[in-house]
Amino acid sequence: MEKFDQNQISSIVRRAVLECLATQRSQQAQAEDPLEIFNSPEANALKEEILRVGRKLWKRQYVDGNGGNISVRLSPHYVLCTPTLCSKGDLCREDLSLVDLDNYQICGDRPQTSEILLHLEIYKAVPAAKAVIHCHPPYATAHAVAGVVPQGNLVPEQEVFVGPVALAPYETPGTHAFAKTVLPYVKDHNTILLANHGIVCWADTVTHAEWYVEVVDTYCKTVMIASHLRPMLNEIPPEKIADLLAIKKRWGLPDPRLASDPQAVETPAIPAKDGAQSAAPIRQPASYEVDELVSRLTAEVSGFLLGTE
Repeated sequence: MEKFDQNQISSIVRRAVLECLATQRSQQAQAEDPLEIFNSPEANALKEEILRVGRKLWKRQYVDGNGGNISVRLSPHYVLCTPTLCSKGDLCREDLSLVDLDNYQICGDRPQTSEILLHLEIYKAVPAAKAVIHCHPPYATAHAVAGVVPQGNLVPEQEVFVGPVALAPYETPGTHAFAKTVLPYVKDHNTILLANHGIVCWADTVTHAEWYVEVVDTYCKTVMIASHLRPMLNEIPPEKIADLLAIKKRWGLPDPRLASDPQAVETPAIPAKDGAQSAAPIRQPASYEVDELVSRLTAEVSGFLLGTE
């Protein structure tokens, strides 16, 4: 191997891999025609899902008046979202708009929701987030108004699907300051109480984000009722919580108790139902994946060169 410098081979391989990735990203960006994406079959299916979820939120009284907003990531650069000043029970396809990650409206006749900034901050901070719902379910919002995080470790469904609930500080809705209040929590929590306001949930589909709304509001209601029956509530034993966390890790759901494991939070893989669909952008590899690929290719090239001696 004296004829071949291992570090030089590795450097050449790494440069080639990075150039290929850069070309791929450039081709993807050039191929994204916003109007074509907005009217694609995938986008139309997601629009229908947003309408269904909007009606569910309204019927469950999780939104009132024109409150609440829904969005879904259509591609690495574009997000489909609900409009401002529109009841979620009255939504139709023509109400929805397409914005980029800088909040420029690209398609749609009605202005995007004024709180889309909150959604965009989540998408930029959490690659696994494909859909975001902000709404005002009464029991969870009551906890947000009171500034009370509900006691944890009481109900298995809450522990698996939501887990410990975070409470973000109050800021004026629709502002950049408001959008950034969730950033300290959003990577380890898919559901966050917004002080004096409501909640926000993210997931891999719009339907799954709505599930989390239902789970956390029912949980808050149950805790409020149970605490009237018995002030000191019995928690699930720690070893049983560990079993639930194992399920959560297997499904790729976020939880601060798993934060020490860098592989614990991935794109959620809960089976979809009710026709739920997800727009999945082409994933860019992590740096450690590039390192592993370069290492394997370097070894193969080195072996090939040794065989030519």
